[in-house]
Amino acid sequence: MIARTAPMGWNSWNTFGANISDALVREMADAMVEKGYRDAGYEYLVIDDCWSLRERGADGRLVPDPEKFPHGMKAVADYVHSKGLKFGMYSCAGVRTCAGYPASFDHEFVDAATFAEWGVDFLKYDFCNFPANGDCKMRYQTMSMALKATGREILFSACNWGQQEPWHWMRSIGAHMYRSTGDILDNFVSFTNIAKSQLPNFCDSGNYCFNDIDMLTVGMYGKGNVGIGKVCTDAEYRVQFTLWCMLSAPLMMGGDLRSMNDFCADLLRNPQLIAIDQDEEARPPYVVQLDGVTVTNPNPPEGEHPWSRQPETSLTLLKHLSNGEFILGYYNLSTQDSEIPCIFADCGLPYASGYGFAMTDVLTGEDIGVKRDFYNPVIRSESTRLNSSHVKRSRMPSSA
Repeated sequence: MIARTAPMGWNSWNTFGANISDALVREMADAMVEKGYRDAGYEYLVIDDCWSLRERGADGRLVPDPEKFPHGMKAVADYVHSKGLKFGMYSCAGVRTCAGYPASFDHEFVDAATFAEWGVDFLKYDFCNFPANGDCKMRYQTMSMALKATGREILFSACNWGQQEPWHWMRSIGAHMYRSTGDILDNFVSFTNIAKSQLPNFCDSGNYCFNDIDMLTVGMYGKGNVGIGKVCTDAEYRVQFTLWCMLSAPLMMGGDLRSMNDFCADLLRNPQLIAIDQDEEARPPYVVQLDGVTVTNPNPPEGEHPWSRQPETSLTLLKHLSNGEFILGYYNLSTQDSEIPCIFADCGLPYASGYGFAMTDVLTGEDIGVKRDFYNPVIRSESTRLNSSHVKRSRMPSSA
């Protein structure tokens, strides 16, 4: 069964762009196994755009670039499969891919058959160079049918960037995951804005069809194909990964796994965080609060206030897990350390109920104890805290 929980894997685009090859795929497959990513749950290795020649063959089929893939794609897929992994490829619903290579518009069935013959297990299907009078929904439906017609189980990753509100219809056309936003950049503003933009839409995401808020940039540190803007800190990468896990979003790594530093490798393989993402019920989080943080400037320009409000920088999420526990995620997205609030009445657990949350820090294992009414930790700037919680009876105070 495909995509019972959010798909996990690695995609070449963020780091390598057009610089892909047979050798790179084999090295990355080796790294996924030797460095523990496969055993952590990452199973798909996906090559993105720029793998083919610029024109189709005489038989109308896509042709792998013989300089990049001298042994053909079947040999690449066989090697990936030999490592206990699944192999993914890329095409596009338009007449050309985003980088100008042949795409699958009006070639859906022959291309799907080709991918199946090569042993492909995952298809990322982009949306560049689409005819102005084309029917977006129908073209994604057509490729879905073409993949089904092959008789091979192929995960359909529909990447139409949120056009025509895909969270309302991608499940119905057979997609297993769907891109809901524009492309991610490797900076804090980009990935937090992407996540916040989709908070209202994740109730349409779940088992067998997941809202894909793009590939992870964890561990890139400004290098690669999407390294634009301020270089991320380790704390900011922790925010990204925990947000994706809280949302039960697909976890598609995009960094160079061969040289990933220990912090990012440990973060990406963290079993407690992956378990949150992969919870069998795949419930989206409830937004407890999304507000602004007031930051101060001790030396404001003349005539200006020493404080200002940074909107939508205080975020608290509550996620129900299938084992009866909850995850409370506190996010400070501002540039200053701040108290991030969570009033338990806003979680459905009012003070008068006589219950509280028994809390444990997911990342450190610290026992926080039983809290009633509220818990408002101080969170470092551009950082996060996740608490594993369960409802526990708490003695009511005696009345005066």
